[in-house]
Amino acid sequence: MVDKYEDPFVRIASMIGGDEYLKVARSLLKAEDATDEEIASSTGLRINMVRKVLYDLFGKSLITGIRVKDERKGWFVYRWRTRREEVEHFIENQKKKIGERLQQRLDYENASDFYHCGNGDCSRVTFEESLDGMFKCPSCGNVLNLKKNDRSKSAYAKKIDLINKDMQQIF
Repeated sequence: MVDKYEDPFVRIASMIGGDEYLKVARSLLKAEDATDEEIASSTGLRINMVRKVLYDLFGKSLITGIRVKDERKGWFVYRWRTRREEVEHFIENQKKKIGERLQQRLDYENASDFYHCGNGDCSRVTFEESLDGMFKCPSCGNVLNLKKNDRSKSAYAKKIDLINKDMQQIF
Protein backbone atom coordinates (compact mmCIF):
# COMPACT_ATOMS: atom_id res chain seq x y z
CA MET A 1 0.00 0.00 0.00
CA VAL A 2 1.35 3.40 -0.99
CA ASP A 3 1.37 6.19 1.57
CA LYS A 4 0.41 9.64 0.26
CA TYR A 5 3.59 10.98 1.89
CA GLU A 6 5.79 8.46 0.11
CA ASP A 7 8.41 9.59 -2.40
CA PRO A 8 6.83 10.67 -5.74
CA PHE A 9 9.04 8.18 -7.59
CA VAL A 10 7.59 5.32 -5.54
CA ARG A 11 4.02 6.59 -5.95
CA ILE A 12 4.37 6.88 -9.74
CA ALA A 13 5.98 3.45 -10.02
CA SER A 14 3.11 1.97 -8.03
CA MET A 15 0.54 3.69 -10.26
CA ILE A 16 2.27 2.35 -13.36
CA GLY A 17 2.44 -1.28 -12.34
CA GLY A 18 1.15 -2.02 -8.88
CA ASP A 19 2.76 -3.96 -6.06
CA GLU A 20 5.80 -5.31 -7.94
CA TYR A 21 6.71 -1.83 -9.17
CA LEU A 22 6.22 -0.47 -5.65
CA LYS A 23 8.67 -3.01 -4.20
CA VAL A 24 11.28 -2.40 -6.89
CA ALA A 25 10.99 1.40 -6.53
CA ARG A 26 11.39 1.25 -2.76
CA SER A 27 14.40 -1.05 -3.18
CA LEU A 28 16.00 1.35 -5.68
CA LEU A 29 15.60 4.25 -3.26
CA LYS A 30 17.24 2.29 -0.46
CA ALA A 31 20.21 1.09 -2.52
CA GLU A 32 21.35 3.26 -5.42
CA ASP A 33 23.31 1.41 -8.10
CA ALA A 34 21.74 -1.94 -7.20
CA THR A 35 21.85 -4.90 -9.60
CA ASP A 36 18.71 -6.75 -10.63
CA GLU A 37 19.84 -9.68 -8.45
CA GLU A 38 20.26 -7.42 -5.42
CA ILE A 39 16.81 -5.94 -6.03
CA ALA A 40 15.29 -9.41 -6.38
CA SER A 41 16.91 -10.45 -3.12
CA SER A 42 15.70 -7.39 -1.20
CA THR A 43 12.13 -7.53 -2.58
CA GLY A 44 11.50 -11.27 -2.65
CA LEU A 45 10.42 -11.01 -6.29
CA ARG A 46 11.56 -13.40 -8.99
CA ILE A 47 14.47 -12.10 -11.09
CA ASN A 48 12.46 -12.12 -14.34
CA MET A 49 9.74 -9.96 -12.70
CA VAL A 50 12.38 -7.53 -11.38
CA ARG A 51 13.90 -7.28 -14.86
CA LYS A 52 10.48 -6.68 -16.45
CA VAL A 53 9.83 -3.84 -14.00
CA LEU A 54 13.31 -2.37 -14.45
CA TYR A 55 13.08 -2.42 -18.26
CA ASP A 56 9.65 -0.78 -18.14
CA LEU A 57 10.82 1.97 -15.76
CA PHE A 58 13.94 2.41 -17.90
CA GLY A 59 11.77 2.74 -21.03
CA LYS A 60 9.80 5.48 -19.30
CA SER A 61 13.09 7.26 -18.37
CA LEU A 62 12.38 6.96 -14.65
CA ILE A 63 15.57 4.98 -13.98
CA THR A 64 18.94 4.62 -15.62
CA GLY A 65 21.25 1.66 -15.90
CA ILE A 66 25.04 1.66 -15.89
CA ARG A 67 26.79 -1.35 -17.39
CA VAL A 68 29.73 -2.55 -15.31
CA LYS A 69 31.84 -5.68 -15.25
CA ASP A 70 31.21 -7.98 -12.29
CA GLU A 71 34.72 -8.80 -11.11
CA ARG A 72 33.71 -12.03 -9.34
CA LYS A 73 31.65 -13.51 -12.17
CA GLY A 74 33.48 -11.93 -15.08
CA TRP A 75 30.43 -10.77 -17.02
CA PHE A 76 28.67 -7.45 -17.42
CA VAL A 77 25.77 -6.46 -15.18
CA TYR A 78 23.63 -3.35 -14.94
CA ARG A 79 23.53 -1.19 -11.85
CA TRP A 80 20.23 0.64 -11.65
CA ARG A 81 19.58 4.11 -10.26
CA THR A 82 16.47 6.23 -9.95
CA ARG A 83 15.95 9.38 -11.98
CA ARG A 84 13.66 11.05 -9.47
CA GLU A 85 14.09 14.37 -11.24
CA GLU A 86 12.24 12.88 -14.24
CA VAL A 87 9.02 12.13 -12.33
CA GLU A 88 7.53 15.56 -13.05
CA HIS A 89 8.44 15.27 -16.75
CA PHE A 90 6.80 11.86 -16.87
CA ILE A 91 3.60 13.21 -15.30
CA GLU A 92 3.56 16.22 -17.65
CA ASN A 93 3.99 13.96 -20.69
CA GLN A 94 1.19 11.67 -19.55
CA LYS A 95 -1.15 14.64 -19.04
CA LYS A 96 -0.21 15.99 -22.45
CA LYS A 97 -0.96 12.62 -24.11
CA ILE A 98 -4.28 12.32 -22.30
CA GLY A 99 -5.19 15.88 -23.29
CA GLU A 100 -4.39 15.13 -26.93
CA ARG A 101 -6.49 11.95 -26.89
CA LEU A 102 -9.39 13.78 -25.28
CA GLN A 103 -9.13 16.55 -27.88
CA GLN A 104 -9.20 13.95 -30.70
CA ARG A 105 -12.30 12.42 -29.15
CA LEU A 106 -13.97 15.83 -28.77
CA ASP A 107 -13.16 16.62 -32.41
CA TYR A 108 -14.75 13.29 -33.43
CA GLU A 109 -17.85 14.03 -31.33
CA ASN A 110 -18.13 17.51 -32.87
CA ALA A 111 -17.69 16.25 -36.43
CA SER A 112 -20.18 13.38 -36.22
CA ASP A 113 -23.91 12.85 -35.89
CA PHE A 114 -24.89 9.75 -33.97
CA TYR A 115 -27.99 7.61 -34.12
CA HIS A 116 -29.44 5.18 -31.59
CA CYS A 117 -32.45 2.87 -31.34
CA GLY A 118 -33.16 3.55 -27.66
CA ASN A 119 -32.24 0.03 -26.55
CA GLY A 120 -29.70 0.19 -23.70
CA ASP A 121 -27.86 -2.91 -24.97
CA CYS A 122 -27.17 -1.39 -28.40
CA SER A 123 -24.42 1.11 -29.17
CA ARG A 124 -24.82 4.33 -31.07
CA VAL A 125 -23.80 4.49 -34.73
CA THR A 126 -22.62 7.25 -37.03
CA PHE A 127 -24.74 8.80 -39.75
CA GLU A 128 -22.82 6.85 -42.40
CA GLU A 129 -23.43 3.54 -40.60
CA SER A 130 -27.11 4.46 -40.16
CA LEU A 131 -27.46 5.26 -43.84
CA ASP A 132 -25.78 2.00 -44.85
CA GLY A 133 -28.26 0.08 -42.67
CA MET A 134 -31.31 2.02 -43.86
CA PHE A 135 -31.62 3.58 -40.37
CA LYS A 136 -32.19 0.19 -38.74
CA CYS A 137 -30.14 -0.77 -35.68
CA PRO A 138 -27.43 -3.27 -36.66
CA SER A 139 -27.93 -5.10 -33.34
CA CYS A 140 -31.69 -5.28 -32.76
CA GLY A 141 -33.26 -3.99 -36.00
CA ASN A 142 -35.24 -1.16 -34.39
CA VAL A 143 -35.47 2.26 -36.06
CA LEU A 144 -32.50 4.56 -35.41
CA ASN A 145 -33.09 8.17 -34.31
CA LEU A 146 -30.70 11.08 -34.01
CA LYS A 147 -29.02 11.06 -30.59
CA LYS A 148 -27.74 14.31 -29.17
CA ASN A 149 -24.19 14.12 -27.84
CA ASP A 150 -24.04 17.50 -26.09
CA ARG A 151 -23.37 15.90 -22.68
CA SER A 152 -20.44 13.91 -24.07
CA LYS A 153 -19.01 16.97 -25.77
CA SER A 154 -19.37 19.02 -22.59
CA ALA A 155 -17.70 16.33 -20.47
CA TYR A 156 -14.73 16.04 -22.87
CA ALA A 157 -14.38 19.84 -23.01
CA LYS A 158 -14.36 20.07 -19.19
CA LYS A 159 -11.69 17.37 -18.86
CA ILE A 160 -9.54 19.08 -21.52
CA ASP A 161 -9.96 22.41 -19.74
CA LEU A 162 -8.91 20.88 -16.39
CA ILE A 163 -5.79 19.34 -17.92
CA ASN A 164 -4.88 22.57 -19.71
CA LYS A 165 -5.28 24.61 -16.50
CA ASP A 166 -3.16 22.08 -14.61
CA MET A 167 -0.46 22.21 -17.30
CA GLN A 168 -0.40 26.03 -17.17
CA GLN A 169 0.19 25.92 -13.42
CA ILE A 170 3.18 23.63 -13.95
CA PHE A 171 4.80 26.01 -16.41
